[in-house]
Amino acid sequence: MPLWGLILFTYFSVMNVTMYIMMWTDKRRAVEEKWRIKERTLWTVAFLGGAVGGWLAMRLFRHKTQHKAFAIGLPGLSIVYLTMLLLLEGMF
Repeated sequence: MPLWGLILFTYFSVMNVTMYIMMWTDKRRAVEEKWRIKERTLWTVAFLGGAVGGWLAMRLFRHKTQHKAFAIGLPGLSIVYLTMLLLLEGMF
């Protein structure tokens, strides 16, 4: 794997772990009726590469599943990112 591929893999890994932790934290805060993470912040991290981690957390924690934007958007964005990564991997 070329260096840029390793950097890209590391970047997406960090973004997905970050998004996963953010969704878990937001779910926990929702249950405890505490301050929440803004949806705009969650979407920003998702668009920056954390969609797969957000989708996984959404399914595991049953968080934001009633929000159509999340229920449709995170899986769709995840498919786009995974397809992009597979195409990039196939190029080299």
